[in-house]
Amino acid sequence: MNIRFTNSRTRKKDDFRPIDPDNVRMYVCGPTVYDRAHLGNARPVLVFDVLFRLLRHVYGPDHVAYVRNFTDVDDKINATALQRKEAGASGTLEELVRERSDETIGWYHADMDALGALRPTQEPRATEYIDEMITMIEGLIASGHAYEAEGHVLFAVESYAQYGALSGRSVEDMIAGARVEVAPYKKNPMDFVLWKPSSDDLPGWESPWGRGRPGWHIECSAMSFALLGESFDIHGGGNDLTFPHHENEIAQSKCAHPEGDFARVWLHNEMLQVEGKKMSKSLGNFFTVRDLLDQGVPGEVIRFVMLGTHYRRPMDWTAEKARIAESKLRRWRSIVEGVEPGKPLEEILDPLADDLNTVVARDRLDAMSKAIELNRRNPDQAREAPSPADFLASANLLGLLTNALSGWETVSVDLAALADRLAEARAQAMQSKDFSEVDRMKQALIDAGVEVRMSKAGVDLVPGAGFDAAKLEGLE
Repeated sequence: MNIRFTNSRTRKKDDFRPIDPDNVRMYVCGPTVYDRAHLGNARPVLVFDVLFRLLRHVYGPDHVAYVRNFTDVDDKINATALQRKEAGASGTLEELVRERSDETIGWYHADMDALGALRPTQEPRATEYIDEMITMIEGLIASGHAYEAEGHVLFAVESYAQYGALSGRSVEDMIAGARVEVAPYKKNPMDFVLWKPSSDDLPGWESPWGRGRPGWHIECSAMSFALLGESFDIHGGGNDLTFPHHENEIAQSKCAHPEGDFARVWLHNEMLQVEGKKMSKSLGNFFTVRDLLDQGVPGEVIRFVMLGTHYRRPMDWTAEKARIAESKLRRWRSIVEGVEPGKPLEEILDPLADDLNTVVARDRLDAMSKAIELNRRNPDQAREAPSPADFLASANLLGLLTNALSGWETVSVDLAALADRLAEARAQAMQSKDFSEVDRMKQALIDAGVEVRMSKAGVDLVPGAGFDAAKLEGLE
């Protein structure tokens, strides 16, 4: 099938043609593991998880490599490790840094697993690729693209003529709009650090330039080269990384390996808001994925809401969206109970192949679910609808209705039987003009978190957010 993406590098929608269809390769910038992942961190995870699923479906699971790194060289990680050491924790500082990173990576995996995200093919840690970073830096110095100054090694931006092509800004514009560190050892204000010295109370590694640690940007260049080669298909991340991180990655990688293309396609997701405002601690609307999970919001609901906005548009998280999502998902799960997945439908594959349009795909799934429900209620008036098996496989392609996400409570009573009873009570009330029994049943259903839909075609009961089957036990 023909897949098309809006490529940040070309600024247009391009047909996707992998370098090698038997070895499709994608790199996505991962988290800096110093604390819990906030809700905004989950957006790129879910965007590129859907892409990973699509590529695996089209090219085969064994022919797609997805690399997402962990940045475990960071001042905040160091600060936590130092606090623990000062509080009497045993072990060297490097061991305590590793301990903190292990802890936060464990949290990250647990939280992203709860959202139904597949684990990438490889998840390298920056600290495991220090030698590769040093080798790349040595090559950049030898080729005249980097220089040593006062224990630092810096990339010479002026040595790469295409610097700024990805973000579309000139060096002058970037200097004006960026927080550029003014340092006397820089030849150009835009030159960025590849290696910096470490004091005795900070983690460090021996290098030709003394004991130190890498700059942030060189990490991804070294890891992507080591695991995917000098040319690979897709590089992704949030649009806040376009400059300077991705711009610097391109400069380093293209200068270190001029014979390669680095990444052919660049995909950037937009940022997240909460109730129409930028998420921030000062506004009191900052929360982590774990905060929502602990509040009882199912991971699948978070995923459903996120996929309701195209990845290239700002996404607004609201409590109302979460409520609607839970209601829909409970209804979807009720129609695939006991069903084995069939094959994903073209009606769902097509929008995903068109720049990963999860919005259209999700809306089509909802329309399909309603058609399936109508046919079940009115088999004599069946209309065109997919099989529940194919509906399930199509939802799975978006990471929805998977077994990994079946931990939250689903329908545990026969709502179809209750719907028939309510329909019968309504028919009797139409004759007697006494609707007290209908009102009693309807209110009991609403109190139990069931959405009651009554029309000429019949009665439809949909378990919604906060559904409590126990409250229906005495309903007669």
